[in-house]
Amino acid sequence: MHNKTNIAGITTFALVMLITGAIDSIRNLPATALFGSSLIFFFAFSAVIFLIPAALVSAELSSHSTEKSGVFHWIHMAFGEKIAFLALWLQWINTMVWFPTILSFIAGTATYIINPELAQNKAFIVSVILSTFWILTLINLKGLHFSAKFSSFCAIIGMIIPLLLIIALAVLWVILGKPLQISFETSDIFPTLKHTENWISLTAIMAGFLGIELATVHINEVANPQKAFPKALFISTILILVTMTLGSLAIAIVLPKDEINLVNGVMQFFMNFFNNYHMSWIMPIITAMILLGSLGGITSWLISPAKGLLHAAELGFLPPVFSQKNERGVPANLLITQAILVSVICLAFLFMPSVNGSYWLLTALSTQLYMLMYVIMFAAAVMLKYKFVKQAQAFTIPGGKLGMWITSLLGLCGCAITLFVGFIPPSSIDVGGFFHYRVVFCSGLIAMVLPIVFFYFYKCRVGKGALFSSVPTN
Repeated sequence: MHNKTNIAGITTFALVMLITGAIDSIRNLPATALFGSSLIFFFAFSAVIFLIPAALVSAELSSHSTEKSGVFHWIHMAFGEKIAFLALWLQWINTMVWFPTILSFIAGTATYIINPELAQNKAFIVSVILSTFWILTLINLKGLHFSAKFSSFCAIIGMIIPLLLIIALAVLWVILGKPLQISFETSDIFPTLKHTENWISLTAIMAGFLGIELATVHINEVANPQKAFPKALFISTILILVTMTLGSLAIAIVLPKDEINLVNGVMQFFMNFFNNYHMSWIMPIITAMILLGSLGGITSWLISPAKGLLHAAELGFLPPVFSQKNERGVPANLLITQAILVSVICLAFLFMPSVNGSYWLLTALSTQLYMLMYVIMFAAAVMLKYKFVKQAQAFTIPGGKLGMWITSLLGLCGCAITLFVGFIPPSSIDVGGFFHYRVVFCSGLIAMVLPIVFFYFYKCRVGKGALFSSVPTN
């Protein structure tokens, strides 16, 4: 494990970049743009019932301690190590499903340097996913200090700047009187919630909000974490909500709904705009920047969940081989195992009739798994509010116990809605039919959760593991 002097670069600004770089991904914009001007309502609604509650709860929980933080630590204090491991497993395994989606976005973006038609070529997409993920895994073996600097640089160059450019170009599009592909009538902004399709949109939006708590596992590498994390979470929440809403609207304004591709929709936007103004020469530069931003986002997700799972390995839930670290303090065997598992999961692109269908399936599956983790996290937050009632904290949710109950119940409401609609495929995407989607989706959920039974059995049989000695009891 690195000490604080080694990671002096992880300031509040660096934390904001780690959080926004991992969550505020450009690749989510095409999926949310599909819902036109109604996305304004759904983003606001999703922020109230999920993003803001998750950020507030993470901020309060991260201010409990200056020694350990993160989902495993919080839930361990509330419900014990078994439930903590279940939550941690859900947080980790969902990233294994999520990685192919962001990597497919990278592959689709890269086609604009080679041949845009390759964006719908399954063999090309899978080959790029595999090669890119293994290269990033090897990079992360160098340690968190290198990863944090790389992520911050990528977030600025490859995420923030392109996002601002997307928004600025859409504003220019409107000013110049170009045709708008969506309407801003009140009836369009506030959709009829009786239609199932409108609720399905929440899956895409919720998927873009996952992971707000992720950076808290690095508490030992941050100076004054009890103040730094709440501040970073507050800034990140505002940035994520504003940029994702405006970015999605920008794409919806410029591109017709039936032409938006989930994998390379962002590049469609830029190409559409720059072709109109005979500026196609700038496309390689934009492509390189977006690729860089996406790589930085993956870096944040590669090491943080694995570092959390390392705690479980040290407790004896996993074989000792997974608790081993290299000379840089990185759980190397876990990262290699991640790469192997992602290599298998990315074959889902071969089982769906279209790249869009595969992308949606993996996005929905990843979201379901992560939402199950959040259900446990919100419940743990309420429990710890009573358990640590006398402990002074740098940040607490306004309203005391009532404020925590309201915040957590809002978050649980968002989780419940997302879990329900995740089983319903959108009619606008070719997923091979309702029955085919349901079979593949349910099979994926079972396959991702089932290993937890084996690890519980392994823990009981081996009967050993390090004690989580630093967990406070009062």
